[in-house]
Order: sequence, then structure tokens, then C-alpha cells
Amino acid sequence: MPIVTIKMIEGRTDEQKHNLVKKVTEAVSETVNAPKENISIIIEEMKKEHYAVGGVRKSEQ
Repeated sequence: MPIVTIKMIEGRTDEQKHNLVKKVTEAVSETVNAPKENISIIIEEMKKEHYAVGGVRKSEQ
């Protein structure tokens, strides 16, 4: 039973998240030959204040 966690900065629409989940499920199913109904996806959204690259928070860019 594959479990996929996707971490991203908040702000995507419900439609974007729907499409993401659908395509990731298809990719995992095809790649590891797992039935789609056994694939779980967790989306963890972060505020821009909680994510930094190179010492600079995304909220400061």
C-alpha cells in the first residue's frame, strides 16, 4: 500500500490539488503496479512563513 506525502506552500486551488492527486495516483499505480484504491496521498500545505531556501523565507521574497 503506497503512501505518498506531498509538501507544498499553500495557495493552490482545489482543482489543482484534485489534478495533482489524480496524476500522482496514476503515476504510482503504473510505476509500482499497485491498484489505485490502495494508494494514499497526503497533501501537507505550509505557510510561506514556514518555508525557507538559502536562509530566506518565502514570505520575504
